[in-house]
Amino acid sequence: MSGGLYERLGVKTYINAADSYTMIGGSRMPPEVVAAMAEASRHFVPLEELHLRVGARIAELTRNEAAVVTSGAAAGLTVATAACMTGTDEKLVRKLPTLEGIEKCEVVIHRCQRNGFDMAIAQTGARLVEIGDVESTFAWQLEDAIGPRTACVVYFTSSQYDRGALPLADVIRIADARGVPVVVDAAAQLPPVDNLWRYTRMGASLVIFSGGKTLFGPQSSGFVAGREALVAACRLHVGARISIGRPMKVGKEELAGLLAAVERYVALDHEAVRAGHEALVGRLCAGLREAGYAASRQYPGPTGQDYPLVRVDLGEAPFSAERLAAALREGEPGVLVALTWDRRDVLLNPLHLREDEAEVVITRMRAVMADALAEAAELPGTTGAARSPDSNS
Repeated sequence: MSGGLYERLGVKTYINAADSYTMIGGSRMPPEVVAAMAEASRHFVPLEELHLRVGARIAELTRNEAAVVTSGAAAGLTVATAACMTGTDEKLVRKLPTLEGIEKCEVVIHRCQRNGFDMAIAQTGARLVEIGDVESTFAWQLEDAIGPRTACVVYFTSSQYDRGALPLADVIRIADARGVPVVVDAAAQLPPVDNLWRYTRMGASLVIFSGGKTLFGPQSSGFVAGREALVAACRLHVGARISIGRPMKVGKEELAGLLAAVERYVALDHEAVRAGHEALVGRLCAGLREAGYAASRQYPGPTGQDYPLVRVDLGEAPFSAERLAAALREGEPGVLVALTWDRRDVLLNPLHLREDEAEVVITRMRAVMADALAEAAELPGTTGAARSPDSNS
């Protein structure tokens, strides 16, 4: 599984049965994306013009008014928030993050949706105004939180953050009645493909997508789509301009690669892709059951996406989910899997698995099970899987 570069550097490569995690490189770019980036690398171009042209083409492909490319979805959060704070006033663009002269400096967010990406919002200098609690949020709380200093409402659309949050449609209705934009973080919310335009058609002002997840584009890419006036403000915070977004500039290679990725994605036979995911999950479940695992199909994807997963219930297994994950990760070839939120079970994601890699996953997991059962059988006073190798007694 080692490539020349990684082998020379001593960096281990893995089969990704986990997800589009940034920490392992996002996704695997298809040939047309790599080719677009290589072509872009061979020429000098006016970066601002390329930004405009690529953004316009992505907007067309995703059925939005306008779009702008960012260096990932987290950068998109920063850029979108900054745009709502400054508008197209270039003097205010230069002020961030000091807030000097900036009236719109508050961002409303559900308390139940607070997460590690809050920093991307806060680094603009904006003050986060929480509504609700981890169990529930009421419409009046959002209404009361919106005032003359509100720049926008940020909403994380993910099944991880549904509990306790107002429905997005209600957030849009309340904010729109008060002239406040709603920024939707939909970084990983593909498939279905129509999510590319669903949120803006619901009335969201700006929507953010990652380029390095299901789109299979460059990891350090993403885009913000939505209303032309606000996207125009976003453009003042990207590219080579001096702004809070300057450290998050996007190169010509990422611009070209993301465009190629979006063009490829919207043209896919999405029913065929879905059927492929189902077939892969079915094969994994069958193979793992034969190997002694309690494996079943789980739906939807990890943040509510339209594809299935494999859930491996380890309640009766002779090892814990964490021990299984470690054995798979540390073996050869290395395999990465995800754990459920309670870390009791293992999840296998088909998104970045080839068929041959799925067979390797089954083989590796079969070997882990066989080794654990053999070890348990050799322990005095135990039979078969009656004793876990994790036991300290």
